[in-house]
Amino acid sequence: MYEMAENGTDCDQRRIRMGKEQHNGNFTEPSSLDEQKRKDREERQGIVLWRRPLVTLQYFFLETLISLKEWTIKLWHRRSIVVSLLLLLSVLTSVYYIEGAHQQYVFYMEKKFFWCAYWVGLGILSSVGLGTGLHTFLLYLGPHIASVTLAAYECNSVDFPEPPYPDQIICPDEEGVEGSISLWTIISKVRLEACMWGAGTAIGELPPYFMARAARLSGEEPDDEEYQEFEEMLEHAQAAQDFASRAKLAVQNLVQKVGFFGILACASIPNPLFDLAGITCGHFLVPFWTFFGATLIGKAIIKMHIQKLFVIITFSKHIVEQMVSLIGAIPTVGPSLQKPFQEYLEAQRMKLHHRTEGAPQGENWLSWTFEKLVIVMVCYFILSIINSMAQSYAKRLQQTSSWEEKTK
Repeated sequence: MYEMAENGTDCDQRRIRMGKEQHNGNFTEPSSLDEQKRKDREERQGIVLWRRPLVTLQYFFLETLISLKEWTIKLWHRRSIVVSLLLLLSVLTSVYYIEGAHQQYVFYMEKKFFWCAYWVGLGILSSVGLGTGLHTFLLYLGPHIASVTLAAYECNSVDFPEPPYPDQIICPDEEGVEGSISLWTIISKVRLEACMWGAGTAIGELPPYFMARAARLSGEEPDDEEYQEFEEMLEHAQAAQDFASRAKLAVQNLVQKVGFFGILACASIPNPLFDLAGITCGHFLVPFWTFFGATLIGKAIIKMHIQKLFVIITFSKHIVEQMVSLIGAIPTVGPSLQKPFQEYLEAQRMKLHHRTEGAPQGENWLSWTFEKLVIVMVCYFILSIINSMAQSYAKRLQQTSSWEEKTK
Protein backbone atom coordinates (compact mmCIF):
# COMPACT_ATOMS: atom_id res chain seq x y z
CA MET A 1 0.00 0.00 0.00
CA TYR A 2 2.88 2.37 0.82
CA GLU A 3 4.54 1.81 -2.59
CA MET A 4 1.22 2.57 -4.25
CA ALA A 5 0.90 5.74 -2.19
CA GLU A 6 4.46 6.88 -3.06
CA ASN A 7 3.93 6.20 -6.74
CA GLY A 8 0.62 8.04 -6.52
CA THR A 9 2.40 11.07 -5.03
CA ASP A 10 4.89 11.17 -7.93
CA CYS A 11 2.14 10.85 -10.52
CA ASP A 12 0.08 13.57 -8.84
CA GLN A 13 2.97 15.98 -8.68
CA ARG A 14 3.78 15.37 -12.35
CA ARG A 15 0.12 15.87 -13.25
CA ILE A 16 -0.06 19.10 -11.27
CA ARG A 17 3.17 20.40 -12.83
CA MET A 18 1.87 19.69 -16.32
CA GLY A 19 -1.23 21.74 -15.52
CA LYS A 20 -2.74 21.36 -18.99
CA GLU A 21 -5.96 19.97 -20.25
CA GLN A 22 -6.12 18.16 -23.56
CA HIS A 23 -9.30 18.14 -25.62
CA ASN A 24 -9.47 17.18 -29.33
CA GLY A 25 -5.74 17.66 -29.67
CA ASN A 26 -5.73 21.17 -28.10
CA PHE A 27 -4.07 22.21 -24.86
CA THR A 28 -5.35 24.88 -22.52
CA GLU A 29 -2.82 26.94 -20.58
CA PRO A 30 -3.11 26.37 -16.84
CA SER A 31 -3.36 30.09 -16.03
CA SER A 32 -6.42 30.65 -18.23
CA LEU A 33 -7.96 27.36 -17.07
CA ASP A 34 -7.51 28.27 -13.40
CA GLU A 35 -8.87 31.74 -14.02
CA GLN A 36 -12.01 30.33 -15.65
CA LYS A 37 -12.49 27.88 -12.78
CA ARG A 38 -12.13 30.71 -10.30
CA LYS A 39 -14.74 32.82 -12.10
CA ASP A 40 -17.16 29.89 -12.31
CA ARG A 41 -16.71 29.17 -8.62
CA GLU A 42 -17.33 32.80 -7.66
CA GLU A 43 -20.45 32.87 -9.82
CA ARG A 44 -21.79 29.72 -8.16
CA GLN A 45 -21.04 31.01 -4.67
CA GLY A 46 -23.29 33.97 -5.41
CA ILE A 47 -26.28 31.64 -5.83
CA VAL A 48 -27.69 31.74 -2.29
CA LEU A 49 -31.16 32.36 -0.92
CA TRP A 50 -30.41 35.78 0.58
CA ARG A 51 -29.00 37.13 -2.72
CA ARG A 52 -30.89 35.39 -5.51
CA PRO A 53 -33.84 33.61 -3.87
CA LEU A 54 -35.86 32.79 -7.00
CA VAL A 55 -32.90 31.42 -8.98
CA THR A 56 -31.68 29.47 -5.92
CA LEU A 57 -35.06 27.82 -5.36
CA GLN A 58 -35.44 27.04 -9.07
CA TYR A 59 -32.00 25.43 -9.26
CA PHE A 60 -32.63 23.57 -5.99
CA PHE A 61 -35.83 21.93 -7.31
CA LEU A 62 -34.19 21.07 -10.64
CA GLU A 63 -31.19 19.52 -8.87
CA THR A 64 -33.57 17.59 -6.61
CA LEU A 65 -35.36 16.14 -9.65
CA ILE A 66 -32.06 15.17 -11.27
CA SER A 67 -30.87 13.53 -8.03
CA LEU A 68 -34.14 11.60 -7.71
CA LYS A 69 -33.78 10.40 -11.30
CA GLU A 70 -30.19 9.28 -10.71
CA TRP A 71 -31.12 7.46 -7.52
CA THR A 72 -34.07 5.78 -9.25
CA ILE A 73 -31.75 4.50 -11.99
CA LYS A 74 -29.26 3.22 -9.40
CA LEU A 75 -32.01 1.45 -7.48
CA TRP A 76 -33.34 -0.10 -10.68
CA HIS A 77 -29.89 -1.51 -11.48
CA ARG A 78 -29.84 -3.00 -7.98
CA ARG A 79 -33.46 -4.11 -7.99
CA SER A 80 -32.65 -7.56 -6.60
CA ILE A 81 -31.27 -5.95 -3.42
CA VAL A 82 -34.26 -3.58 -3.27
CA VAL A 83 -36.73 -6.48 -3.60
CA SER A 84 -34.90 -8.40 -0.86
CA LEU A 85 -35.03 -5.40 1.47
CA LEU A 86 -38.74 -4.90 0.75
CA LEU A 87 -39.43 -8.57 1.54
CA LEU A 88 -37.46 -8.28 4.78
CA LEU A 89 -39.37 -5.12 5.67
CA SER A 90 -42.72 -6.84 5.04
CA VAL A 91 -41.71 -9.76 7.28
CA LEU A 92 -40.64 -7.39 10.07
CA THR A 93 -43.88 -5.43 9.69
CA SER A 94 -45.90 -8.63 10.02
CA VAL A 95 -43.97 -9.65 13.13
CA TYR A 96 -44.50 -6.18 14.57
CA TYR A 97 -48.29 -6.19 14.20
CA ILE A 98 -49.06 -9.87 14.96
CA GLU A 99 -50.07 -10.32 18.60
CA GLY A 100 -48.15 -12.83 20.69
CA ALA A 101 -45.59 -13.39 23.43
CA HIS A 102 -42.89 -12.03 21.16
CA GLN A 103 -44.30 -8.49 21.39
CA GLN A 104 -42.26 -7.67 24.50
CA TYR A 105 -39.04 -8.42 22.60
CA VAL A 106 -40.29 -6.49 19.58
CA PHE A 107 -41.02 -3.47 21.77
CA TYR A 108 -37.56 -3.71 23.37
CA MET A 109 -35.82 -3.92 19.99
CA GLU A 110 -37.90 -1.06 18.60
CA LYS A 111 -36.98 1.18 21.51
CA LYS A 112 -33.28 0.35 21.25
CA PHE A 113 -33.25 0.74 17.47
CA PHE A 114 -34.77 4.22 17.45
CA TRP A 115 -32.60 5.33 20.36
CA CYS A 116 -29.44 4.18 18.55
CA ALA A 117 -30.62 5.62 15.22
CA TYR A 118 -31.25 8.97 16.89
CA TRP A 119 -27.69 9.24 18.17
CA VAL A 120 -26.12 7.85 14.98
CA GLY A 121 -28.03 10.50 13.04
CA LEU A 122 -26.78 13.24 15.36
CA GLY A 123 -23.25 11.91 14.92
CA ILE A 124 -23.53 12.13 11.13
CA LEU A 125 -24.87 15.68 11.44
CA SER A 126 -21.92 16.50 13.69
CA SER A 127 -19.47 15.61 10.91
CA VAL A 128 -21.52 17.81 8.58
CA GLY A 129 -21.34 20.56 11.20
CA LEU A 130 -24.97 21.70 10.71
CA GLY A 131 -23.69 23.98 7.97
CA THR A 132 -21.76 26.12 10.49
CA GLY A 133 -19.09 23.79 11.86
CA LEU A 134 -20.96 23.55 15.18
CA HIS A 135 -20.94 19.98 16.44
CA THR A 136 -23.98 18.20 17.85
CA PHE A 137 -21.80 17.06 20.75
CA LEU A 138 -22.09 20.60 22.14
CA LEU A 139 -25.83 20.73 21.43
CA TYR A 140 -27.03 17.23 22.37
CA LEU A 141 -24.59 14.57 23.58
CA GLY A 142 -22.57 16.81 25.91
CA PRO A 143 -25.68 18.21 27.67
CA HIS A 144 -27.16 14.68 27.83
CA ILE A 145 -24.06 13.28 29.57
CA ALA A 146 -24.02 16.34 31.85
CA SER A 147 -27.68 15.85 32.83
CA VAL A 148 -27.11 12.15 33.56
CA THR A 149 -24.05 13.04 35.65
CA LEU A 150 -25.93 15.65 37.69
CA ALA A 151 -28.87 13.27 38.15
CA ALA A 152 -26.63 10.41 39.23
CA TYR A 153 -25.02 12.48 42.00
CA GLU A 154 -28.35 14.00 43.07
CA CYS A 155 -30.19 10.64 43.15
CA ASN A 156 -27.18 8.63 44.39
CA SER A 157 -28.27 6.14 41.74
CA VAL A 158 -28.37 5.54 37.99
CA ASP A 159 -31.47 3.33 38.20
CA PHE A 160 -33.65 5.89 36.45
CA PRO A 161 -35.42 4.62 33.30
CA GLU A 162 -33.53 2.97 30.49
CA PRO A 163 -33.10 5.09 27.34
CA PRO A 164 -34.96 6.70 25.79
CA TYR A 165 -35.74 8.72 28.87
CA PRO A 166 -39.04 10.58 29.34
CA ASP A 167 -39.16 14.38 29.14
CA GLN A 168 -36.87 14.54 32.13
CA ILE A 169 -34.87 12.10 34.22
CA ILE A 170 -36.63 11.23 37.50
CA CYS A 171 -34.95 9.74 40.55
CA PRO A 172 -36.13 6.26 41.57
CA ASP A 173 -38.39 6.00 44.62
CA GLU A 174 -35.68 4.20 46.56
CA GLU A 175 -32.76 6.56 46.96
CA GLY A 176 -29.28 5.12 46.76
CA VAL A 177 -26.52 5.23 49.33
CA GLU A 178 -24.55 8.47 49.58
CA GLY A 179 -21.20 8.13 47.83
CA SER A 180 -22.22 5.05 45.84
CA ILE A 181 -21.78 6.79 42.47
CA SER A 182 -18.45 6.27 40.76
CA LEU A 183 -16.99 7.54 37.52
CA TRP A 184 -17.30 4.10 35.92
CA THR A 185 -20.98 3.86 36.89
CA ILE A 186 -21.84 7.01 34.94
CA ILE A 187 -19.64 5.99 31.99
CA SER A 188 -21.53 2.69 31.76
CA LYS A 189 -24.88 4.52 31.90
CA VAL A 190 -24.15 6.72 28.86
CA ARG A 191 -21.93 4.28 26.92
CA LEU A 192 -24.55 3.21 24.35
CA GLU A 193 -25.57 6.68 23.19
CA ALA A 194 -21.97 7.93 23.23
CA CYS A 195 -20.71 5.03 21.11
CA MET A 196 -23.61 5.40 18.68
CA TRP A 197 -22.85 9.09 18.32
CA GLY A 198 -19.19 8.27 17.71
CA ALA A 199 -20.15 5.69 15.08
CA GLY A 200 -22.27 8.35 13.39
CA THR A 201 -19.32 10.74 13.24
CA ALA A 202 -17.24 7.95 11.65
CA ILE A 203 -19.94 7.40 8.98
CA GLY A 204 -20.01 11.16 8.39
CA GLU A 205 -16.31 11.08 7.46
CA LEU A 206 -16.94 8.80 4.48
CA PRO A 207 -18.03 11.44 1.88
CA PRO A 208 -14.57 13.12 1.70
CA TYR A 209 -12.98 9.67 1.37
CA PHE A 210 -15.28 8.55 -1.45
CA MET A 211 -15.03 11.93 -3.20
CA ALA A 212 -11.23 11.83 -3.26
CA ARG A 213 -11.17 8.15 -4.23
CA ALA A 214 -13.58 8.70 -7.13
CA ALA A 215 -11.58 11.71 -8.30
CA ARG A 216 -8.35 9.70 -8.24
CA LEU A 217 -9.81 6.76 -10.16
CA SER A 218 -11.55 8.95 -12.75
CA GLY A 219 -8.69 11.40 -13.18
CA GLU A 220 -11.07 14.36 -12.80
CA GLU A 221 -10.65 17.04 -10.16
CA PRO A 222 -13.85 17.67 -8.17
CA ASP A 223 -14.81 21.27 -7.49
CA ASP A 224 -14.26 20.92 -3.75
CA GLU A 225 -12.28 23.53 -1.82
CA GLU A 226 -10.75 21.04 0.62
CA TYR A 227 -9.68 18.73 -2.20
CA GLN A 228 -8.15 21.62 -4.16
CA GLU A 229 -6.35 22.72 -1.01
CA PHE A 230 -5.05 19.17 -0.66
CA GLU A 231 -3.76 19.25 -4.28
CA GLU A 232 -2.00 22.56 -3.68
CA MET A 233 -0.46 21.18 -0.50
CA LEU A 234 0.97 18.25 -2.45
CA GLU A 235 2.38 20.64 -5.02
CA HIS A 236 3.99 22.99 -2.47
CA ALA A 237 4.78 20.39 0.19
CA GLN A 238 8.41 21.35 0.57
CA ALA A 239 7.76 25.10 0.72
CA ALA A 240 5.18 25.00 3.56
CA GLN A 241 6.22 27.44 6.29
CA ASP A 242 3.19 28.49 8.34
CA PHE A 243 1.94 26.37 11.24
CA ALA A 244 -1.42 25.47 9.63
CA SER A 245 0.22 24.17 6.45
CA ARG A 246 2.78 22.18 8.39
CA ALA A 247 0.05 20.69 10.60
CA LYS A 248 -1.95 19.60 7.55
CA LEU A 249 1.18 18.18 5.94
CA ALA A 250 1.98 16.28 9.17
CA VAL A 251 -1.51 14.72 9.18
CA GLN A 252 -1.17 13.78 5.50
CA ASN A 253 2.29 12.20 6.05
CA LEU A 254 1.14 10.33 9.18
CA VAL A 255 -1.87 8.81 7.41
CA GLN A 256 0.04 8.04 4.22
CA LYS A 257 3.11 6.44 5.81
CA VAL A 258 1.75 4.80 8.98
CA GLY A 259 -1.53 3.56 7.49
CA PHE A 260 -4.08 2.00 9.88
CA PHE A 261 -2.43 3.20 13.08
CA GLY A 262 -1.89 6.68 11.66
CA ILE A 263 -5.62 6.95 10.85
CA LEU A 264 -6.43 5.56 14.30
CA ALA A 265 -4.22 8.17 15.98
CA CYS A 266 -5.86 11.02 14.02
CA ALA A 267 -9.38 9.73 14.78
CA SER A 268 -8.75 9.12 18.50
CA ILE A 269 -8.26 12.77 19.45
CA PRO A 270 -10.39 15.86 18.78
CA ASN A 271 -8.93 16.76 15.40
CA PRO A 272 -10.35 19.54 13.18
CA LEU A 273 -8.08 18.36 10.35
CA PHE A 274 -9.55 14.85 10.13
CA ASP A 275 -11.36 15.67 6.87
CA LEU A 276 -7.88 15.95 5.39
CA ALA A 277 -7.16 12.40 6.60
CA GLY A 278 -10.25 11.14 4.74
CA ILE A 279 -9.24 12.96 1.55
CA THR A 280 -5.68 11.62 1.88
CA CYS A 281 -6.89 8.02 2.30
CA GLY A 282 -9.25 8.30 -0.66
CA HIS A 283 -6.65 9.98 -2.85
CA PHE A 284 -4.00 7.33 -2.18
CA LEU A 285 -6.55 4.50 -2.57
CA VAL A 286 -6.27 3.24 1.01
CA PRO A 287 -8.63 0.22 1.32
CA PHE A 288 -12.09 1.13 2.59
CA TRP A 289 -12.06 -1.14 5.65
CA THR A 290 -8.60 0.09 6.66
CA PHE A 291 -9.88 3.67 6.69
CA PHE A 292 -13.35 3.05 8.11
CA GLY A 293 -12.23 0.44 10.66
CA ALA A 294 -9.57 2.72 12.12
CA THR A 295 -11.95 5.70 12.07
CA LEU A 296 -14.73 3.73 13.77
CA ILE A 297 -12.47 2.41 16.54
CA GLY A 298 -10.90 5.81 17.08
CA LYS A 299 -14.07 7.89 17.14
CA ALA A 300 -16.64 5.49 18.63
CA ILE A 301 -14.44 3.95 21.33
CA ILE A 302 -11.24 5.84 22.14
CA LYS A 303 -12.23 9.47 21.53
CA MET A 304 -15.71 9.04 22.97
CA HIS A 305 -14.36 7.74 26.27
CA ILE A 306 -11.99 10.72 26.46
CA GLN A 307 -14.86 13.16 25.83
CA LYS A 308 -17.16 11.35 28.28
CA LEU A 309 -14.54 11.52 31.02
CA PHE A 310 -14.07 15.24 30.43
CA VAL A 311 -17.82 16.03 30.62
CA ILE A 312 -18.47 13.75 33.61
CA ILE A 313 -15.58 15.20 35.62
CA THR A 314 -16.58 18.77 34.67
CA PHE A 315 -20.20 18.24 35.79
CA SER A 316 -19.47 16.29 38.95
CA LYS A 317 -21.48 17.71 41.86
CA HIS A 318 -18.63 19.35 43.79
CA ILE A 319 -17.08 20.86 40.62
CA VAL A 320 -20.42 22.40 39.56
CA GLU A 321 -20.91 23.91 43.01
CA GLN A 322 -17.40 25.37 42.89
CA MET A 323 -18.03 26.82 39.42
CA VAL A 324 -21.25 28.53 40.58
CA SER A 325 -19.41 29.94 43.62
CA LEU A 326 -16.64 31.30 41.39
CA ILE A 327 -19.23 32.98 39.14
CA GLY A 328 -20.66 34.72 42.20
CA ALA A 329 -17.17 35.97 43.13
CA ILE A 330 -16.90 38.05 39.93
CA PRO A 331 -16.91 41.72 40.93
CA THR A 332 -20.09 43.77 40.22
CA VAL A 333 -21.84 41.36 37.81
CA GLY A 334 -21.13 38.14 39.73
CA PRO A 335 -24.32 37.88 41.82
CA SER A 336 -26.59 38.72 38.88
CA LEU A 337 -24.88 36.06 36.75
CA GLN A 338 -24.89 33.52 39.57
CA LYS A 339 -28.65 33.77 40.24
CA PRO A 340 -29.93 32.14 36.97
CA PHE A 341 -27.46 29.27 37.33
CA GLN A 342 -28.58 28.63 40.90
CA GLU A 343 -32.24 28.77 39.86
CA TYR A 344 -31.60 26.36 36.99
CA LEU A 345 -29.80 23.83 39.20
CA GLU A 346 -32.50 24.08 41.88
CA ALA A 347 -35.23 23.56 39.25
CA GLN A 348 -33.42 20.47 38.00
CA ARG A 349 -33.17 19.06 41.52
CA MET A 350 -36.89 19.60 42.08
CA LYS A 351 -37.72 17.82 38.82
CA LEU A 352 -35.51 14.88 39.77
CA HIS A 353 -37.38 14.46 43.07
CA HIS A 354 -40.94 14.86 41.69
CA ARG A 355 -41.30 18.27 43.36
CA THR A 356 -42.37 20.31 40.34
CA GLU A 357 -45.93 20.69 41.73
CA GLY A 358 -46.45 24.13 43.17
CA ALA A 359 -43.08 25.31 41.89
CA PRO A 360 -42.92 28.35 39.62
CA GLN A 361 -43.12 27.26 36.00
CA GLY A 362 -41.25 30.24 34.54
CA GLU A 363 -38.87 29.27 31.79
CA ASN A 364 -35.20 29.65 32.64
CA TRP A 365 -33.26 31.89 30.23
CA LEU A 366 -30.55 29.22 29.83
CA SER A 367 -33.08 26.69 28.54
CA TRP A 368 -34.71 29.33 26.33
CA THR A 369 -31.34 30.33 24.83
CA PHE A 370 -30.38 26.72 24.17
CA GLU A 371 -33.67 25.92 22.44
CA LYS A 372 -33.45 29.00 20.21
CA LEU A 373 -29.82 28.20 19.35
CA VAL A 374 -30.80 24.70 18.22
CA ILE A 375 -33.63 26.09 16.07
CA VAL A 376 -31.28 28.62 14.43
CA MET A 377 -28.66 25.93 13.72
CA VAL A 378 -31.20 23.57 12.17
CA CYS A 379 -32.66 26.35 10.00
CA TYR A 380 -29.21 27.37 8.82
CA PHE A 381 -28.41 23.73 8.06
CA ILE A 382 -31.53 23.48 5.87
CA LEU A 383 -30.60 26.72 4.10
CA SER A 384 -27.06 25.45 3.47
CA ILE A 385 -28.45 22.26 1.87
CA ILE A 386 -30.69 24.32 -0.44
CA ASN A 387 -27.79 26.59 -1.42
CA SER A 388 -25.44 23.65 -1.96
CA MET A 389 -27.86 21.80 -4.24
CA ALA A 390 -28.61 24.99 -6.20
CA GLN A 391 -24.88 25.53 -6.70
CA SER A 392 -24.51 21.91 -7.84
CA TYR A 393 -27.09 22.54 -10.57
CA ALA A 394 -25.28 25.76 -11.56
CA LYS A 395 -22.11 23.70 -11.90
CA ARG A 396 -23.93 21.32 -14.26
CA LEU A 397 -24.95 24.28 -16.42
CA GLN A 398 -21.40 25.63 -16.48
CA GLN A 399 -19.97 22.25 -17.46
CA THR A 400 -22.55 21.87 -20.24
CA SER A 401 -21.77 25.37 -21.53
CA SER A 402 -18.03 24.73 -21.42
CA TRP A 403 -18.43 21.43 -23.29
CA GLU A 404 -20.53 23.07 -26.01
CA GLU A 405 -17.91 25.79 -26.51
CA LYS A 406 -15.13 23.23 -26.88
CA THR A 407 -17.04 21.15 -29.41
CA LYS A 408 -17.77 24.10 -31.71
